[in-house]
Parts: sequence; C-alpha cells; structure tokens
Amino acid sequence: MNDRHIQPAIIGGLVMGVLSALPIVSAGNLCCCLWVVSGGIVAAYVLQQGQAMPITLGDGALIGLFAGLAGAFVYLVLSIPITILIVPMERLVVQRLLENGDMPPEFRESVGRYIGGPLGIVISFMTYLVAGTIFSTIGGVLGAVIFRKPLPPATPSE
Repeated sequence: MNDRHIQPAIIGGLVMGVLSALPIVSAGNLCCCLWVVSGGIVAAYVLQQGQAMPITLGDGALIGLFAGLAGAFVYLVLSIPITILIVPMERLVVQRLLENGDMPPEFRESVGRYIGGPLGIVISFMTYLVAGTIFSTIGGVLGAVIFRKPLPPATPSE
C-alpha cells in the first residue's frame, strides 16, 4: 500500500462503514450492497483526484479492496455502541412478534439469546470483511471507469 492509497482507502472505508452501521440507512445495502459499492467508488474518485495521470482498473480494484477492509473495521467500531443502544428495542419487538405467533418455546429462547449479542456482532463483522472487500473492489473498478481522467495530449516530437 502506497502513501497515495491511504487517504482514499480511509475515506472510502468511512463512507462504507458509517452508512452500513446506521440502523435505518443500512437498509441501502439490501439494494445490491449499495453502501459497500459506494465506498469503493468514492475511494477511486479520491485516488483519481489526487493524481494527474488517469488511474487504471487495477488501481481502482486495489483501492476498492483497501476501502473494503477499512470499511469493515469502521463498521465494527460503530456497530458495537449502536447495537448496545438498540438491543432493548429489538428484543421488545421480537418478543411481541413471538407472542403473537405459534412458535415452539425452544425457538423463542434461542432467538432471544442471540439478538444483539457478541456472536451477532462477530458474524456481521466477518460478513462485511468478506463481502465488503469483494463488493467494494467492484465499486473501485466502477469508480476507475467513471472518474478516469483522459490521457494528456502527446507532445509532438521533433
């Protein structure tokens, strides 16, 4: 990783991680991993703005990969306090849904244990680590195609 990759990767990772961790806004990821792909696109845009020559598809893929890794850790850091704040409301909603349905008691107990627990946070992090790097890499390639600067005109040789 070069010094020129650090800032774009962090900015793209922040876009991906923050938007994916927010409770209602994170639903955008249900639409083709919107925020994850957007993180890669933003990273490629920032990388292109930082240099005069056009970036290659390989540069876009690499910066998208780095943004996906950074975004997974941003998501982890933000999701812990958000989960702690939201767990009581989630448990209340699930409890009311389970009371109205004909669910076996074993299922009710198991659902209640895993809501907002450490296992859920670890599984979410691992999912974002794997899927985030894949889809943000795709976003980085898309960003390289969309924001690529044209080649400077060739100087005539004498």
